[in-house]
Parts: sequence; structure tokens; C-alpha cells
Amino acid sequence: MNKQKGFTIIELIVVIAIIAVLAAIVLVNVTQYIAKGKDSSIKGNMSSMATIAASFYDNNGSDFTTDPGLAGDPAFKAGLDAIKDANPGKVDPGNVVSAQAWCVSSPLNAGGDWCADSTGYKGVLGAGGCTGTVDSCNVVAAP
Repeated sequence: MNKQKGFTIIELIVVIAIIAVLAAIVLVNVTQYIAKGKDSSIKGNMSSMATIAASFYDNNGSDFTTDPGLAGDPAFKAGLDAIKDANPGKVDPGNVVSAQAWCVSSPLNAGGDWCADSTGYKGVLGAGGCTGTVDSCNVVAAP
């Protein structure tokens, strides 16, 4: 009798199924790491924007609205654009600027909102939202 060498269709289907399961596991983990990386980018850009805003304030007579205004500053705008790029499909970063205060908030990919403001606060956005007042991020102090 002449036997042919090779794999049966069942063996091939089992191998393909195993590869598909392993690929699905890897894909889920990689997606989570990408979201965490983008959230780190958002937080880092907000920290940089705090430094940029402090420099702008000092160089423009202690006023965030001096022409071109903080929102018109190229470095500040670049930070906002980087935040928008890090969370596509989400709401654009909130950006509120008054003469004496500023605030930027953005949703994170992992959930929740992150905020940075003129008081130097960088953290979770408070319930009141980003207002551009002295307590811009509306942080509730712990008792």
C-alpha cells in the first residue's frame, strides 16, 4: 500500500486555532500597554505645559491673555496638539485661560480625566470641571 505523507485537515485546523488564541491574548495585552503609554504622554505633556505657561506668565507682565495669549503661544498649542494626538476619538482637551489663571483637562484612554492648572496641580479633574479660575481643576481637598 502506498501511503502519502503530510498533515490531515484536522491537524491543520487545530494548529490554526492555537495560533489564533495566542494572537488574541497578545493583542489584548498590547492594546492595554498602548493605552497606558498614550495616557503617560498626556500627563507628561500637561506637565510640560505648566512650565510653558509659567514662562509665558513671567514674560508677559503676569497676564495669560497678553497678545497672543497663552492659548496662542506656539509651544502651548503644540502641547495641546500632542494631547489630541494621544487620545484620538475622545473629546478634545478642555482649555480655559483667563488673565490670572489657566486650566487644561483631557480624558484619559484608560478612563477618567486628567487636569493641570496654573496653581501647579496635575492630577484627577475635580467634579466642577476645568474653569480657569484660581482653583481651576476644582480639586476638593482631603479632610
